[in-house]
Amino acid sequence: MTSNPQRAIGSSAALAQALEQASALANINRPVLVLGERGTGKELIAERLHYLSPRWDQAFVSLNCATISEDLMESELFGHEPGAFTGAQKIHHGRFERADGGSLFLDELGAMSTRLQEKLLRVIEYGEFERLGGHKTLKVDVRLIAATNADLKNMAAKGEFRADLLDRLAFDVIPTPPLRERKEDIAELADYFAMRMSIELGWESFAGFSDKAMEALKQHNWPGNIRELKNCIERSVFRQGETNEPLENIIIDPFPQHFNSTNTEEKVAEETDKQSALDTQHTELVKTSNQQIDFKQRLNQLEKALLIQALEQNQQSQKQAAKALNLSYDQIRGLIKKHLR
Repeated sequence: MTSNPQRAIGSSAALAQALEQASALANINRPVLVLGERGTGKELIAERLHYLSPRWDQAFVSLNCATISEDLMESELFGHEPGAFTGAQKIHHGRFERADGGSLFLDELGAMSTRLQEKLLRVIEYGEFERLGGHKTLKVDVRLIAATNADLKNMAAKGEFRADLLDRLAFDVIPTPPLRERKEDIAELADYFAMRMSIELGWESFAGFSDKAMEALKQHNWPGNIRELKNCIERSVFRQGETNEPLENIIIDPFPQHFNSTNTEEKVAEETDKQSALDTQHTELVKTSNQQIDFKQRLNQLEKALLIQALEQNQQSQKQAAKALNLSYDQIRGLIKKHLR
């Protein structure tokens, strides 16, 4: 049960839109589906839906469907009676019972089996269920909020997710924007996480970030979103230690370099294929024949291939790719705008 809702950090238009949509839906007693990549703050949106609703003073109960096996999931959701299975010696009140009058947040809903989806649909439609091993029908008043990073529409089309359940859940859908679409929030988030880490470590203050460090934060694509950013900031602050100097070194990947190649042969083969493709393009560019060659078109092709290779080899860091190609930052930005946008 959550009693201290998290605070939304950032002032980007993408975040504001998600928060405004959640605020508008808070008073509507209907299921809501929250969509987004891992680490984008789906639970924060769920908490906002609950704490701005008339149910704010009742329980907010959550369950991650991807972390529990199917058998335990049924017991966790609906409870069980004594003797329902080996080791069940007393009544267990499930999440629906504990959330009665309040809200139940089911994260990673796409991991739920179709058998449990059927029972979930019944609770949504009638507010009724039986405990595992029981025969008494229980009634609850629960507002359901579900979240997932899975493509439920595609899963429903394939028969992997109940279409009727998806219809009931999706009274409205709130997308949570990935961090790469709200990079203007990175500085504020980074300051917040750094100051919290400094307090946790017992330090008197945090001296902020250098221009180099902030540029590195803004250049990274953050596939793990806010969770990845939080870990990165805390790691970087801890490693630098207490100082009056701004934080200079951002440690995005804590693993030693030789641990980053999980399959060296595949990596080598991939790089060989890329180089072979470049060599082929180069050969095609410079070879002479009786055929007429569009020199400008061929030059653009080689330029684009070199740009893509440099970005891939430097984890999409434009600054590092520019260095690898012996270009200025403005020059590589111009090439990206020309070839990739």
